[in-house]
Amino acid sequence: MKTMTDNFMISFLQRFDEHPFDVKIHGKTHHIGNGNPTFVVDLKEDIEGKELLTSTSLALGEAYMKGNLEVEGDLFEALDSFLGQMDRFSTDRSKLKKLMFTSQSKKNQEKEVTSHYDIGNDFYSLWLDETMSYSCGYFKHETDTLYEAQCNKVERILEKLCLKKDMTLLDIGCGWGYLLIRAAKEYGVKGLGITLSHEQQKEFEERIEKEGLTGQIEVARMDYRELEKSGRQFDRVVSVGMLEHVGRANYELFVKNVDSVLKPGGLLLLHYISALKEYQGDPWIKKYIFPGGMVPSLREIIHLFGDYRFYTLDVESLRRHYYKTLRCWEQNFSGHRQEVEEKMGTEFARMWELYLSSCAATFHNGIIDLHQILVSKGVNNELPMTRWY
Repeated sequence: MKTMTDNFMISFLQRFDEHPFDVKIHGKTHHIGNGNPTFVVDLKEDIEGKELLTSTSLALGEAYMKGNLEVEGDLFEALDSFLGQMDRFSTDRSKLKKLMFTSQSKKNQEKEVTSHYDIGNDFYSLWLDETMSYSCGYFKHETDTLYEAQCNKVERILEKLCLKKDMTLLDIGCGWGYLLIRAAKEYGVKGLGITLSHEQQKEFEERIEKEGLTGQIEVARMDYRELEKSGRQFDRVVSVGMLEHVGRANYELFVKNVDSVLKPGGLLLLHYISALKEYQGDPWIKKYIFPGGMVPSLREIIHLFGDYRFYTLDVESLRRHYYKTLRCWEQNFSGHRQEVEEKMGTEFARMWELYLSSCAATFHNGIIDLHQILVSKGVNNELPMTRWY
């Protein structure tokens, strides 16, 4: 029985032969690919063939989380070699229907978002930088620290928005509030941040009071779908790392709600993880990291803008910046691994180290991208004619 299982496993793994590696099963070592192995996969327990065929991602991801699969060598390097071949993964979408196509109702999406962002501010503060920015940084220089890269990112976004004193700025999915606080202090704008996370709202409110910005900026727990009925109007709208939670069926609803609160001639900057083509996402990520998450393609979002007379002014890819950001997070997380394990358990710690390393690998391989899109509502002839930032 073990021989049959071993034979299937080795046969299955032969499809990932672009980069040579070894596999240890029941005391025997098997070689995959040509050349010297760059890493070793040590299988402590069998993985059922039907699990690999239903979802290669889930089967291998769960085995790693539980310690049934170990990687000898650098985890990122192994994943970077392996995930560049994701087109060879098996995914039975009919069997994974409930996981891949979750409800996009307000109630369910709030539950999905809070399941990730309400893990705890103490947890995120262990490995994020001082700004508590949980999105792609911008590395102006090779020597930039993570903190400097996050400050650069916010500076770049605010410059693209062409802010002026007393303008109003809406941040959809505001996180812990660093962007709005900086906009208020440096440009004198008035702002509103909305989030579905209790933990983020609590931290942001404390920051507003600490920075002496009460009355100038505010934070509210609000779904983007409530904007249209809010009666509010803004000169500028920004959304960083939130569109991934909206879901394909609701992209137009998102744009429609932004349109309802953005003044004529106003600017929207959308910063989000993107893809070349439309696909339903990764089963392991959806089950354990971002329930309901969906990566929009660049083209489907650009396509929607024309229907609302949003003129596309600028599109910038920050893919390699996100790769570098994730490597920084990975290093920080590794430095606090013992604390995470003591607080959250071994399986949780292994899950998050796999998540951070695998995301770095997918950005490095171009499987996913990160785009910033700047658009104006209608024609705006008052903006600089050059890429001023």
